[in-house]
Amino acid sequence: MEFEESGIGEECGVFGCVAAGEWPTQLEVAQVLTLGLVALQHRGQESAGIVTSDGASSPTYTAHKGMGLVNTAFPPEALLKLRYGNLGICHTPHNGDFYKCTLQVMRHGVGLSTCSDSELIIQLLALTPPMEELDAPDWVARIKNLMTETPTSYSLLVMFKDVIYAVRDPYGNRPLCIGQLVPISKLHSPGAEEEDTEGWVVSSESCSFQSIGAKYYREVLPGEIVQISKHGIKSLSVVPRPEGDLPAFCIFEYVYFARPDSIFEGQMVYTVRQRCGRQLAIEAPTDADLVSTVPESATPAALGYAQQAGLPYIEVLCKNRYVGRTFIQPNTRLRQLGVAKKFGALTDNFTGKRVVLVDDSIVRGNTISPIIKLLKEAGATEVHIRVASPPIRFPCYMGINIPTKEELIANKPEFQNIAGYIGADSVQYLTVEGLVSAVQEGISFHQNKMIDFGNKSDRRVGHCTACLTGKYPVELEW
Repeated sequence: MEFEESGIGEECGVFGCVAAGEWPTQLEVAQVLTLGLVALQHRGQESAGIVTSDGASSPTYTAHKGMGLVNTAFPPEALLKLRYGNLGICHTPHNGDFYKCTLQVMRHGVGLSTCSDSELIIQLLALTPPMEELDAPDWVARIKNLMTETPTSYSLLVMFKDVIYAVRDPYGNRPLCIGQLVPISKLHSPGAEEEDTEGWVVSSESCSFQSIGAKYYREVLPGEIVQISKHGIKSLSVVPRPEGDLPAFCIFEYVYFARPDSIFEGQMVYTVRQRCGRQLAIEAPTDADLVSTVPESATPAALGYAQQAGLPYIEVLCKNRYVGRTFIQPNTRLRQLGVAKKFGALTDNFTGKRVVLVDDSIVRGNTISPIIKLLKEAGATEVHIRVASPPIRFPCYMGINIPTKEELIANKPEFQNIAGYIGADSVQYLTVEGLVSAVQEGISFHQNKMIDFGNKSDRRVGHCTACLTGKYPVELEW
């Protein structure tokens, strides 16, 4: 909840699609791309773009981009323009932050005309690797050169002629997975034969697959370059990390950023959030009558807390989903109403009772305080806040928008008495060790399709906790 109100969020999501079999096919690639973007809307709401290709030897590319939500950015006439394509990529074709990329481009004497990561990507891909034939660009060599120059943090789609290359940085900091488009009748069957494949999709999150009729196939491995074409998928290479370095998948994908029905590392995000709630109940128990949540991102954690604590889970707030930030310019009266514009108190559920309120974060401390006040004025005798993640203390340089270090409540003097500062009877956070344990408990390697290269298969587990601990996966150089 407070992540949403504080403006913390992902930079973007990516989605790509390739029709299988001989082209043209009956698959409406533009429609698949649009539905895929809608399913990834939680990863960004500012703008979106789609590029489709007919896949010819001298291909025709068709592009459309727009500001706002997906349904606003792509009116029906835009989809008609895009429909004559056999493959496409969309929604800014990278997810993450190309750390040190600017320095590398400038080192090669290349000037920049924008502040966009996309330009940096193109500039680095345009740098010709050694031994490349002038009339036959070696895209694997170019991508590997890019990955060597910029070890983190990104998931990237590159479309050229009739192929899409799906790329994940060597640390695996940002997510990327592959889905298999199958007939609807085969969607929930145990397996799908190769002849059933109608196309392949690649997405930041697997939550987009069901809405387009795709089955989860596998994740793109950290450092892997996957070629996706009408003939299927082929793993081309895996760029290794420096020796000894662990993977560094962003742990806050589990905590907040991802949709709960997505799958990472062989486990569903919803299940991980429930485990976080159970671990929180072990670490931070309290005497109370019921457990609830601020709707609705922390609901799985609240359910896990209630199960572990042996307390009933009961809703105490009803969210008005139609009050946006820019819905109305508030006058003095509306400002005084504050949180009551967004939440209604379900008073019959908690009057005269002690409430444990589980939230996913306390970032600045400005959002939870009026909610506590609302509950107490409506009849709660006690409100105990339990946070299903550790305190955020450091900025993220890996593609997540986090307030400055000075803005974070965990770095302010008020944090020493945060319960008194926000009006709660008690406040406790999940520990970093508890979060890591809850996330890694369910990772099962046999659920992942690990690929061996030269009899080497890196099956180690690791997660980026930089915003919690200040320990970044790569050394920062400014």
